[in-house]
Amino acid sequence: MTASTAGTAGSDRTTIVEADSVTKTFTTPDGRALPVLDDISLHLDQGEIVALLGKSGSGKSTLLRCLAGLIAPSSGTVAYRGTPLTAANPGVAMVFQSFALLPWLTVQQNVELSLQARGVAEQEGRERALKAIDLIGLDGFEGAYPKELSGGMRQRVGFARALVVEPDALFMDEPFSALDVLTAENLRSELVGLWEGHEAPVKSILIVTHNIEEAVLLADRILVLSSNPGRIRSELTVDLPRPRDRRTPQFEALVDTVYGILTGREESTAATAAPGRPPLTPTTVPLPRASVGGLAGLLQILLAMGGEEGLAEIADELNFEVDDLLPLVDAAVLLGLATTADGRLAVTGAGREFSAADILTSKQLFARAAAKRAPLVRAIVQALAATDDHELREDFFLDLLRRGFDLADARLQLETAIAWGRYGELYDYDADDAEFVLEPGAEAAL
Repeated sequence: MTASTAGTAGSDRTTIVEADSVTKTFTTPDGRALPVLDDISLHLDQGEIVALLGKSGSGKSTLLRCLAGLIAPSSGTVAYRGTPLTAANPGVAMVFQSFALLPWLTVQQNVELSLQARGVAEQEGRERALKAIDLIGLDGFEGAYPKELSGGMRQRVGFARALVVEPDALFMDEPFSALDVLTAENLRSELVGLWEGHEAPVKSILIVTHNIEEAVLLADRILVLSSNPGRIRSELTVDLPRPRDRRTPQFEALVDTVYGILTGREESTAATAAPGRPPLTPTTVPLPRASVGGLAGLLQILLAMGGEEGLAEIADELNFEVDDLLPLVDAAVLLGLATTADGRLAVTGAGREFSAADILTSKQLFARAAAKRAPLVRAIVQALAATDDHELREDFFLDLLRRGFDLADARLQLETAIAWGRYGELYDYDADDAEFVLEPGAEAAL
């Protein structure tokens, strides 16, 4: 099934945006190629909401920018209504995670700015801006400045600024992730209401998210991306009436299905790769953003539930969303303390031993698991052991990580590695000197 016909058999729907074999590779500061997207083909049709769902490193925001014409693919093509893009996509407006408002402009002026860039006359621009502001529920705040607004109200301005140009496609990049839970839920519901009531002046919507329930709540189709580099792992049709109820068995079953796809591992996370496969490295197997305490707590809860349970059920028990558990789940699986299959999490024998151990023994068990199965932790121990004084500055590891991450993500990787290494007493980190120091006997954990 090709990108141009997928999901449209027997339908006369118009394709708004289409990607054909899009690959994107960036160049790191040391000149190395960093593949972010690999051979992605997809289509966005008139009358549908599509969600791009993936973890960090799946390249979903990069893909969105390629489709918007903000960055060019390294190979492959992006087309708007059948015409290949050579500049910004003229049929697309975007809403970002950060509100991206100009603080010196009022709400109305921020909204009018989109129209000024398109050469709309002043009087028409004013009328359209006021209509968009009213549509998204900010009537009365036209003269307010961003600093006077709550986060939810500022994001409403972002929606108004995008909708005022009446785009063919509304692109949204994690638009609710910077908001509190209740505000995000309210905005999602209002967006669905505008879409179902045909009040929103858009023909299609593409949303980037890492939130499984958000994707199932909003989308007609979900494209699940794998990571490093991003590829389309699976496409699912969401055939549920709107508004959608999280508590129905159909909704929960679809969430479980998506979770199973999202957490499916394409290669073993053991420290030694399978024969014929490239070795696993700190850039191909990133450390999840999970604390040891959080990991231990998840295992204890799972054991109290019998040692195996569905992720959706665990999330409900803890009053979290499934997505909140993903880093902890990924850490447990990476370290061999748990396994996942079909949306269920099960404690392994190693996980039971770790949970039952006293503090000293649990540190030793964690140290062995991290040194053997977490590539970055292993690399730090090996590098420190290879030096005469068993010390290395953090810049050494940052430079290595920059081959696969930007600087911010490289630092986040090191922060997690520092916490894991300290707990396992594999190495210490001197923040004043920005230096790693090997702990005595740490090599024995390798």
